[in-house]
Amino acid sequence: MTAIEVRGLRKAYKGHEVVRGIDLDVARGEVFALLGPNGAGKTTTTEILEGHRRRDSGEVRVLGEDPGTAGPEWRARIGIVLQDTDDAADLTVHEMIKHVSGFYPGPRPVAEVIGLVGLEEKKKSRIRTLSGGQRRRLDVALGIVGRPELLFLDEPTTGFDPEARRRFWDLVRALAAEGTTILLTTHYLEEAEALADRLAVLASGQIVAEGTPAELGGRASAAARVTWHENGVRHSEEVADPAPLLRKLLAADTDLSTLTVTRPTLEDVYLSLIGANR
Repeated sequence: MTAIEVRGLRKAYKGHEVVRGIDLDVARGEVFALLGPNGAGKTTTTEILEGHRRRDSGEVRVLGEDPGTAGPEWRARIGIVLQDTDDAADLTVHEMIKHVSGFYPGPRPVAEVIGLVGLEEKKKSRIRTLSGGQRRRLDVALGIVGRPELLFLDEPTTGFDPEARRRFWDLVRALAAEGTTILLTTHYLEEAEALADRLAVLASGQIVAEGTPAELGGRASAAARVTWHENGVRHSEEVADPAPLLRKLLAADTDLSTLTVTRPTLEDVYLSLIGANR
């Protein structure tokens, strides 16, 4: 079954088209990452899917309904972690999560949510006293407290230190294991590679590539570069299939400590895609 179906989505501002005929499918239970530079149309696309912005044309179904006309029952089935949020800064973390949990028919227990986002030591702290990373964890808590079927994560780990980011990745994996569908936008390519089942790259309002992280843009079939040292001299060859060259080097008793085999990284492919579509 499909959680998100998009056909021919278009949106323009003052005559400038920022989303130009997007087609997109996200399966239920899938973690899907939407990548692209600033201005590519990611935020507009996700706001349309969330029901926060009207589209100019195209068909959109999210959890079986048109987000442009869906009602409160539909909204209770989705969770949103926005890039920028305003809140009641004088409430404590516990009070804020408890307040928001009241909007949902079957929320998670507040203590459970606080533990999931690692804010146990800050549960009695007022929101205005939190650091940027702690505020971001609170944003995530507010997005998951309602047990959403579909969770939108817009740059969720901005301001996280490396340890907090890894803990958040574990949380995303746990939510996905429960069957939650997740649409993630991020500028951290290692985050997309670690979490996403599939991803799409947006450039100039169009999807220019879509696939698994390993296969995006022909990455899996791209030529491999084999590098090694022999008698103090560095050698490097680019080959479609490295196996024959590796067998040859092993037969020649090449020093394996200097041998490397690399293919294009996700970052290499991403930069190539957006550079070719500017």
